[in-house]
Amino acid sequence: MTGLNPAMLLLGLDLGSSAVKASLLDAATGRIISSAQSPQHEMPISAPQPGWAEQDPAMWWEHTALAIRAAIAGHDASKIAAIGISYQMHGLVTLDANHQPVRPAIIWCDSRAVDIGAQAFSELGTAACLGRLLNSPGNFTASKLRWVQQNEPAAFARIRKIMLPGDYLALRLTGEAQTTASGLSEGTLWDFSTNSPADFLLQHWGLDRALLPALTPTFGLQAGVLASVATELGLPAGIPVAYRAGDQPNNAFSLNVLNPGEIAATGGTSGVVYGVTDKLAYDPQSRVNGFAHVNHTATDPRIGVLLCINGTGILYAWLRRTLGGNLSYPELNALAAAAPAGSEGLSVLPFGNGAERMLGNRRIGSQWSGLDFLRHTPGHLARAAQEGIAFSFSHGIAGMKATGLTPKKIRAGNANLFLSPVFRDTLAATLGVSIELVRTDGAAGAARGAGLGAGIYKTPAAAFTGLEVIETIHPNPALVGLCQEAASRWEGALQKALG
Repeated sequence: MTGLNPAMLLLGLDLGSSAVKASLLDAATGRIISSAQSPQHEMPISAPQPGWAEQDPAMWWEHTALAIRAAIAGHDASKIAAIGISYQMHGLVTLDANHQPVRPAIIWCDSRAVDIGAQAFSELGTAACLGRLLNSPGNFTASKLRWVQQNEPAAFARIRKIMLPGDYLALRLTGEAQTTASGLSEGTLWDFSTNSPADFLLQHWGLDRALLPALTPTFGLQAGVLASVATELGLPAGIPVAYRAGDQPNNAFSLNVLNPGEIAATGGTSGVVYGVTDKLAYDPQSRVNGFAHVNHTATDPRIGVLLCINGTGILYAWLRRTLGGNLSYPELNALAAAAPAGSEGLSVLPFGNGAERMLGNRRIGSQWSGLDFLRHTPGHLARAAQEGIAFSFSHGIAGMKATGLTPKKIRAGNANLFLSPVFRDTLAATLGVSIELVRTDGAAGAARGAGLGAGIYKTPAAAFTGLEVIETIHPNPALVGLCQEAASRWEGALQKALG
């Protein structure tokens, strides 16, 4: 790692819909030396109408500043060599001529633009959308902008730039309005056939390409921190923002998932399986989506195939609250582990968090079947919820296979649902694959990305110095038959719910 100063630190930021996390990484050892999160609980999400989800970008910046100041407290900030940003995907930030938000950001789980995307898909045609965008316009950033154009004309007239949430954080840090090809692709604003912004979609909706920020590489010296911002945050002026990526591409990067056939997974509020292919592949049914991965180039394609299930960890959080909220997650996991595999006939469909892409953007809600008041306990409820989430992963992976991806091993961070032995054992047994748990998170991945983008790390391999595999979970032969039987029962309940 020539050019690596042992004293160098890297700052990673991870903007979620619940909180902002900041982490300091020792560049030489690859170890996180400090982390902070703000707020300690959850940022509010506004829902002015059913199916809507909005947040104030100013709130993101407030908590970013608090997290940075807390993470660097007690450390020599002058050693920070670069900043990386991970962010919640698919959001729409609208800015006026002074770079002030025109309206609240429309975030990833907002479903107001589903019909708009579906209409454009019909009008433009399958070949154009799937062949050039790798997706239906669906409910992504471009469709959300079209919704604003149609429904809030006065606000739309004030918009001079649109951004993804991570672009907005970078703007606040550096004053530069920029985005990436990977970012545009997650908004269905990138045309893979021309390797440029998707003018054919913009023109179809009468949207001006000038609304898009300037392009910058995912890895690279994007822009330096403003002096005024550096003073506010306690950072040296001029530190480069050298990496930015959506949370799921970044999660895959943080797990060293960069090459064809490699698979990453997360189980937070939503559940995600993310695999990498070197083909411009798409699912004809749009159950999964393809985006430019962090290391994608026109000459060496790397497409991240993303399966997203909205109703996963949020189901488990709902169950904890419903049982009184006094149980910790480890206690709830212990209750689940005490119940038998298959939950004695209880099946749970976890789809209670809006329209599900893998179900054709249908909203079927969470459904519980086979509940027996004389037999089932809170432990059965907890186990059935986790099993239902695992079975939804398995169901969705069928759409990934349509793109040519077949999981052989899954890498996941040791967090959220993957902390539960029931969940990970059920997933491994149902899929018949091993799960590799890695000690990392989104902020750590963003910090490593910053080091790579700033040239501190000369190769991706060097960037993953210190990445620790904690445990590998192999399919348990004693569980395989029980889990597959329960999964079959769960599939029957799903088909009945779909009608």
